[in-house]
Amino acid sequence: MSISRRNLIKSGLVGGAAIGLHPIELAGLTRQRSRLAAGEPASVLPAIAEGPFQPTRASLRTYEIPAWFRDAKFGIWAHWGPQSAVGDGDWYARNMYLEGGAQYEYHLKTYGHPSKFGFKDTIPAWKAEKFDPDHLMGLYKKAGAKYFMTMGVHHDNFDLWNSRHNPWNAVNMGPKKDIVGMWKQAAQRHGLRFAISDHLWISYKWFSSSKGSDAKGAMAGIPYDGADPKNFDYYGRCEEVLDGDLEWNEDGIPETWKRHWYDRIRDLVDQYEPDLLYCDGHLPFEEYGQNLLAHLYNQNAAKNGGKTQAVYTSKRAADSAKGKAICVFDVERGVVSDIWPLPWQTDTCIGDWHYSREMVGHYKTPKTVVDMLVDIVSKNGNLMLNIPLPASGMPDADELAVLEGITGWMTVNGEAIYATRPWRQFGEGPSAEKKSDRGSSFNEAKRQDMTAGDIRFTTKGDTLYAFFMGWPAPGEAVNIRALSGAGIAKVELLGGGQLSFRQDGNGLSVQLPGHKPCEYACALRITGKGLI
Repeated sequence: MSISRRNLIKSGLVGGAAIGLHPIELAGLTRQRSRLAAGEPASVLPAIAEGPFQPTRASLRTYEIPAWFRDAKFGIWAHWGPQSAVGDGDWYARNMYLEGGAQYEYHLKTYGHPSKFGFKDTIPAWKAEKFDPDHLMGLYKKAGAKYFMTMGVHHDNFDLWNSRHNPWNAVNMGPKKDIVGMWKQAAQRHGLRFAISDHLWISYKWFSSSKGSDAKGAMAGIPYDGADPKNFDYYGRCEEVLDGDLEWNEDGIPETWKRHWYDRIRDLVDQYEPDLLYCDGHLPFEEYGQNLLAHLYNQNAAKNGGKTQAVYTSKRAADSAKGKAICVFDVERGVVSDIWPLPWQTDTCIGDWHYSREMVGHYKTPKTVVDMLVDIVSKNGNLMLNIPLPASGMPDADELAVLEGITGWMTVNGEAIYATRPWRQFGEGPSAEKKSDRGSSFNEAKRQDMTAGDIRFTTKGDTLYAFFMGWPAPGEAVNIRALSGAGIAKVELLGGGQLSFRQDGNGLSVQLPGHKPCEYACALRITGKGLI
């Protein structure tokens, strides 16, 4: 097969400021006009649920982030699906078709050439034979999670529910179970809010690697199984063959795929009515995305006295800017550098997104997770932590140890986390002085474990909480420079009782007991006049 690799050209937008449109709105209008000029019919989407929102950005900007999300602070995600069966990490379904890469080589050695044994052929290995969602939800709740997220559909185009629009789903094959439905029932039994993640919108491009072939060697030029028309119902019909230079945008994605995305995610929303719908990217396909979002919000409002309690996340800051927000800002594997104007969320993982045998023994430590959680909460955010499940559906021993560490810490310090709000500054100390890009994703790799000199603040009512992120050396006090002026009446250590302190022009100095009440960060409960 002859393979051509075309660069997808980004659309140029002209004159948007002249008519007062946001660039995103202008892009949607430009695409609509282009389709009409080309003779393509405008899409006719099904009616959305009745309610306060119309499928326009102007209407969606009246959205208010619900209090439950602001109060929750910590969620757990099971990033789990057919790619977990291979156990070779994230993006396997794409990367196994990229000649010369580590996952390509693993697939070649383990299963054979992708022209003969493709990703579709690995799906039966995902059996979920030890999957016990009620037991797992109990562990997640005990660890302090207030909401839980299941994957709905990853870029691998495999739906984890009883999909009306895709026969490639977990009820028909693999575990032959309604994974999303089982997770929701468990979350409801344990009183956790229920979230679902959508990664489907970019699959048209992402899975195009399955259309390629080797460029060299004995199998050079022999198409991979995704190029076989009889497999198009799973791998799609994308004619683009993209290598590692995947362009994470909507350019070149046809209307047929946009409508197909809409139908499947609308089905997911209608069947499972999530409290939170996560998008692995921005609100996609402007007209389609606005329609879906208005439907989600209205559907939820109908169950909550006309006021939506649903949350949608987008990784595009423009979707969640103050005064223009239509949803919640999500930062992947990163933390913003200061207090964010609106509630936001970090999504990250203790290891690789999909389960990887190579990550066992190399997961984030409980301290790293706690450091991130406290830092994020001090900046008005939530942490969504992925604990990837192996194919069986039961976490490995090292993952359970991380959960146990978080559980012990949250038992002592949850008071200073849940339902808190930021103080006038998020913190002080060496890590607070290292400013990263505002809203920057993928900056967590630059982070180092915080120490006793790093302070983070949260508030609840008239109470100020100050976390010191490590235990000082014996005899050393905790010093907080930001508290030099307020009239402090009492200082208590969560899990440790009332403490002696001194306050002067240099700040607050607190003497600690001989034994720490918990591992990792410890929190001071501070009361007095002029603190908040």
